[in-house]
Amino acid sequence: MIAKTAVVLALVAVAVAAPSQPSYGYTPAPTYEEPAKYDFNYAVKDDYSGNDFGHQESRDGYDTQGSYYVLLPDGRLQKVDYTVNGDSGYVAEVTYEGEAQYPAAQPSYTPAPTYA
Repeated sequence: MIAKTAVVLALVAVAVAAPSQPSYGYTPAPTYEEPAKYDFNYAVKDDYSGNDFGHQESRDGYDTQGSYYVLLPDGRLQKVDYTVNGDSGYVAEVTYEGEAQYPAAQPSYTPAPTYA
C-alpha cells in the first residue's frame, strides 16, 4: 500500500514539474490580417517561334491594377488594361494595334498523279 502511494505521489510530482510551454522559444503562428501587397511582371519575345506576350500587375490591399498583351496569329497586338477595386469586380479595357493579315490560301493537299 505504501508502494502504491509512493508511485502515485511520484507521478503527481512529475506532472506538476512539466513545463506548460515548450522551452525552445515557442512563438504562435503568424496571423495574416494585413491586406496583400505585391508587384510582378514578365515578358517573352521569341523571334524564332513568333511568341510575344507579357503581363504586369500590382496590388495594394483590395486595389489591383495590371495589363497584359499578346501577339495574335493574325499579326495584331492585343492589349488588356484592367483594374479591380474591392467588390467592383474585374474592369478591363481591350485594345488592338495593327491590321489583321491573312495570307493567301494555299492548297494543303495535292492528289497523287494517276497513270493509265
